[in-house]
Amino acid sequence: MATEPNPQEEWAAFLSGTHPHLRDKSPLRFIPSSPRCRLCSAPFGRPGAFVLRRYGYTPWEKNPKICGRCFKGIETVAKMCPIAKEDREVNGAEVELSMLFADVRGSSKLAREMPTWDFTRLMNRFYTVSKHVLVEADAIIEKFVGDEVVALFLPLMTGPGHARRAVEAAEALLDATGHADGERPWVPLGAGVHTGVAFVGVVGTGGSSDFTALGDPVNIASHLASQAAAGEILVSDATAAAAAMPHDDLERRHVSLKGHPLDALVLRVGGPARDESAG
Repeated sequence: MATEPNPQEEWAAFLSGTHPHLRDKSPLRFIPSSPRCRLCSAPFGRPGAFVLRRYGYTPWEKNPKICGRCFKGIETVAKMCPIAKEDREVNGAEVELSMLFADVRGSSKLAREMPTWDFTRLMNRFYTVSKHVLVEADAIIEKFVGDEVVALFLPLMTGPGHARRAVEAAEALLDATGHADGERPWVPLGAGVHTGVAFVGVVGTGGSSDFTALGDPVNIASHLASQAAAGEILVSDATAAAAAMPHDDLERRHVSLKGHPLDALVLRVGGPARDESAG
């Protein structure tokens, strides 16, 4: 007799894009109008949204192509399964994904040299442009923090090609911030991309809960970004292999990471990297 899946298995299937419910044809597809949630077909436009939004079928802030109700739904299903008391505030699973970290190089210097309002407008423009690029790439925006954006590329959204999508999104992000036009970028950006198995899910409760990724692969991606110069993307070997990247003509750089020394491929957008100090 088949056993019921545990909460981690439910989450793993959902995040990996293999959960049986993801193949169901939602009756919401018959309600007008577009655009719609990519997972459940809930309409985000009127007139359908006028009724459904009160039930949580609204664009999710981490990627408005899907609705927050879909993630609440899998969380509810998981909580119905038997679970240890100490794990009731943790909903998620270990899955393979690709992670993109990108941060403004020399942001501390920019903040010192620019009027506060000008620096604030610059960062707001960075957040706005980054969100547009990453949403179009089917990323889940994990967070904006200070001068950095963190994005998750999950099979749920991208299929098995999440590594390639993450690299392409990093290139698009540097292009959108002016690194590919041969001129000085309007904001100096460096990025890191890494692929690995990490915990992905919701931690915390109530208003303090958040959808996030945790684990050593996250630290590696963050460290790669911190060592990328403006106009550079450091790509780990794991990502390069998963994305089947041709790299014979790319520079290799040894990255010193406590406990995890590794080599990374260096992608440059718009020619030689500029000498920008870390933010």
